[in-house]
Amino acid sequence: MMDTGHPLADLLGGLASDITGLFRKEIELAKAEASEKLDGALQAGRNIAIGAVLAIGAVGVLLTAFVAGLTAVFVRAGLHETTAGFIAALVITAIVGGVAWAMISRGVAQFKANKLNMQRTAHSLQMDAAAVRESL
Repeated sequence: MMDTGHPLADLLGGLASDITGLFRKEIELAKAEASEKLDGALQAGRNIAIGAVLAIGAVGVLLTAFVAGLTAVFVRAGLHETTAGFIAALVITAIVGGVAWAMISRGVAQFKANKLNMQRTAHSLQMDAAAVRESL
């Protein structure tokens, strides 16, 4: 009578070992998937940062030259120097603002496309849970 309990204990021990191994593999999958998601988020953040730096640098340095050049063109066209400077500054600001907006929008779109959920891991865990239920 003692021998009949032994194979059941072996089966339960093997099942526990299999479940433990399965969950270890799932944890490794979750780590890999989280790493992929983090890399995508970092890339999107980098694009946003590049867009912001370009916008700030352009406003501080490059725009001065463009505004001065466009002001000269408007003055030659007959506008008063103050009015020409104002209009030139508005035109240049609109152009650089559009470029900055495009870079920031691209980064935000990458964040949205990268969805930080881990679908593969969740699906795999659901499949594992179903397999464990079937084996019991």
